[in-house]
Amino acid sequence: MAVERLPQISGDHAKVLSTAGPLLLCLTLVIWISLFWSGWVLIFSSDPHSLVGTQSKEPASWSDRIYFTGYVMFTLGNGDLAPNGDLWRLVTVLETAQGLLTITFSVTYLISVLSAVNQKRSFAQSVLSLGHDGTEIVQTAWNGKDFHDIDFLLITFSSELGKLTAQHNAFPILHFYHSTQREESSIIAVTVLDEALTILKYGIPDQYQPNQLHIKETRSSIKNYLDTVHTAYIHPAEQAPPEPDITKLQESGIPTLSKQTFQTAINSLKERRQLLLGIVQAGARKWPERE
Repeated sequence: MAVERLPQISGDHAKVLSTAGPLLLCLTLVIWISLFWSGWVLIFSSDPHSLVGTQSKEPASWSDRIYFTGYVMFTLGNGDLAPNGDLWRLVTVLETAQGLLTITFSVTYLISVLSAVNQKRSFAQSVLSLGHDGTEIVQTAWNGKDFHDIDFLLITFSSELGKLTAQHNAFPILHFYHSTQREESSIIAVTVLDEALTILKYGIPDQYQPNQLHIKETRSSIKNYLDTVHTAYIHPAEQAPPEPDITKLQESGIPTLSKQTFQTAINSLKERRQLLLGIVQAGARKWPERE
């Protein structure tokens, strides 16, 4: 399907990808309306005398039926044509009801999708305001004694990710919404957050780590999000992304485990990090690293 191949067709151009979501949304609404409209034209065309002119009483032509069904479906009235007989009057009423429902559902769907897009951008801004990569977030979270200052934020991020995952399941079109701004990219935000949690979980001594329950909950929320996005025809990268550099943390005076211990943990997360890189590449982005 063309929709399935859209990220590949767009290549590495983030600006091109940013138009995919709005175009698909408009196309979806146009197809809905076109199919309903065509269906009603065919229904009224099943009887050549279903519609007549209000003045001439002559049977309606094909163009007249197209005009009449469109006029009725958008609840504008009957125009200068009228249904011929009780049966076609009833059919006209049914089309008006269907048109009203279609318009209502279309507006509701449009508002829901745009609201979800704004939530994605808000989540990204919240995460990326803490740092451009996982290492920088860890440095930001260090209060000189431990990392418990980030506990509340982990609860918030986990909750927001849970909502985003549910929205992606309800509105698959969200998979194709990409931001032109890095700071508003949920793909980058999830990647940076996961890298930060990896460092906190596997690169920091236990006594300094944030609340373990919050780490587990947030990592679980990220996994659920990745599983959902993975179904959108996105595949893991062939190679693992660059490893976080914990020497920067050591230089900042932050206690860490040995580089070898951290390296072993990173190797065990290879598949997860390859999927993250695959999602980043599908969004025409580069792996997040400090500028």
